[in-house]
Parts: sequence; C-alpha cells; structure tokens
Amino acid sequence: MDFTFTDEQELLRDTVAGFLGARYELEKSRGAAKSEAGWQPGVWHGFAEELGILGATLPERVDGMGGGPVELMIITEELGRALVVEPYVDTVVIGAGLLNRSGGDRADSVLRQIVSGAARTAFASLEPTSGQTLHDVSTTARRDGDSWVLDGVKTVVTSAPLATHLLITARTSGNRRDKDGISLFLTEFDAADPPAGMEVHSYRTIDDRLGSDITFSGFRLPADALLGIEGAAWDAIDVTVDEAIAAIASEAVGCMRKVLGDTVEYAKQRQQFGQPIGSFQVLQHRMVDMFIELEQAIAAVYLAVYALGAAAADRARAVSAAKVTISRAARFIGQNAVQLHGAMGMTEELAIGHYFKRLTVIEHEFGSSDQHLTRYAALTRP
Repeated sequence: MDFTFTDEQELLRDTVAGFLGARYELEKSRGAAKSEAGWQPGVWHGFAEELGILGATLPERVDGMGGGPVELMIITEELGRALVVEPYVDTVVIGAGLLNRSGGDRADSVLRQIVSGAARTAFASLEPTSGQTLHDVSTTARRDGDSWVLDGVKTVVTSAPLATHLLITARTSGNRRDKDGISLFLTEFDAADPPAGMEVHSYRTIDDRLGSDITFSGFRLPADALLGIEGAAWDAIDVTVDEAIAAIASEAVGCMRKVLGDTVEYAKQRQQFGQPIGSFQVLQHRMVDMFIELEQAIAAVYLAVYALGAAAADRARAVSAAKVTISRAARFIGQNAVQLHGAMGMTEELAIGHYFKRLTVIEHEFGSSDQHLTRYAALTRP
C-alpha cells in the first residue's frame, strides 16, 4: 500500500499548516475559547474563504472540492496540531456527512451554507441512558397532522452553542435499542433563543469546547424536517460516525506530534544536576516509548482512513482498532509529557496542559477503548 501523498495533498497540508501557524496562536485561541463567544468567527470564515477546507471533502454539486478521506486526515491532523476549537468535525464531518447521505434539496441547501461558512451543525444523539450507544434512542417523534412532535432529552451535544442547525435522532418506530426505526430531523437552531418546546442548558467542556443538554417537550417540527426515509437513518449515522472517529483519531495524531515535540525540546533545555534532563538515559527511554506509541497511532489512523471506503465490517474493524490504539497512545503520551514537564505540565501557562485535556477527551469521545475492543471482537468472530 502506498502511503505517499500526492503533490496536491502535500500542498493542502502546507497551506493549512501555514494558515494556522500565522493566524492561530494558542494564547489567543484559549482566550477566545474561554470568552462568552467561545470561538473565533474570523478564523472559521478564513477556513471557508481563504483555505476552502470547509468544502474540501464535500461533493462538487454543493460547491465542494470532492476530496476524500486522505484530505480529511490531512486537514484534521493539522487542526489537532494547532488545537483548534472551532467545530470542524461536528460540522464538516458529522453534519455534512449526514446531510449528504440523507439527500434532498433542503439538505443540499444547508451543505452549500456549510461550504460558505454560513452554517454550523451539532448532532443531538446521546441520551442520559444511552452511553455511547447511538442506536439506544428513547427520544420519540410522532406525526401530528402536518407536523412532527418530539419528546426526549439529548446530552452533551457538542458545539450546540455555536450551531446554526441541529440534527436530531428520534425514534419513530421499534424498541429502544433497535437500529431500525431511528429517524433523523433537521432544524434551524439558536442555543441562546430556543423555540417553544425546547430547553437548552449550555456549558464548557474540560477541553475548552462548548456543549449543551437539550430537552424536547412537545417540540414541533414541520413535515420537511425529516431527512431521508422515515425510520431508516441508522446506516447513514453508522458510517458518518466512523468517519468522525477517524477524523478525531487523526486530530489526536496532530496533538501528539505537538506534545512529543514540545517534550523533547523541554528535555533539551531543562537543567538538573548541571545537565539537561534529556541526557538522562531513563528519560531518553521514556521519550522513545512515547515516539513508538505515536508511530503506532499514525499507522492505525492510516489503516482506518484507507478503510473508510471498504465494506461495512472491514471499515468498522479498522476504525475500532484505530480508536483503541489512539486511546492508549493519547493516555501514554499525554501523561508522560505532563510528568516530564513536572508540576508545570498541568498549568495553563504551557501548551502541554491544554493538549493533555483534549487528548483525554478524545480517549473517550465516540466510545471508550473497552467499547471498541468489544465491537472489534464481535466483528472478528468467525
């Protein structure tokens, strides 16, 4: 298998890295993340108008560039290296992925808005009793004349406070954990001014991102809010979430590259007993182990990315293998980087602490290692 990037892909990497290097300072971005706004709208519009990365992986019919999984990997790795908090995965990978697979004029209209930077999406899928099992859906949607009426609770809806549109899973038939009977709904959204029948509680997550818990109580949507075929949304959700897992795994690689590089540089400069701590063999071994974990993580991400277009079982196995590998590497590299920096490693003064928080969240996002080991084993049994 050839892992060499094309000239166009190398140019994409260099362009994204150059933009972020010039425009995305860590101190400024952390300040923006902790502000009332919670993000930098100017950077998001730069992604759309200067870089074009909001449409890089979307179809040409909606003004995208028609890129694929490799382009997605390149972009998300650079976003991870810069610790970008803007909702790229929630909007471009999950939101656009669901809209593209659902089809229809309304979906295409929102896709064009995503490409232009005008629309941002959040995916309301997790529930208080579902854990990370996305087909465990208790929220219901029932027809009432020309409307749909939704009742239920969604938790940890990441990027919801920044979203202009909300994608909601709701059960229109079947039992709580059935994969059949799950429908997908689209609505315009403003977390600061929710409509009747919707209650929104927003908060900041430990990695300086934004999320919301949303309660639906007789929330009415028009008939055309339904995306795709009633009760048949699971297949689109399943493949889209696998793409999102591959994307955050690539993001984690970018984070870990930065963390390891900073740790090596710190070990060269920090003096103890009259010499750099990087000269101590036991710490050299520790950093070599970190490097090995990073290389294994990179290989696992490559495998997952190249398997995104494969058959469902092969795709799922590769993605779960990557998630387990990334989770282990994120914990090992993050914890050792903090330890090698001493007490300063967890302060906000250094970049390490911020990256460690994001790696900790990625370890559990879209399922824990145990969940993905179980999934992998179930798909591997003869």
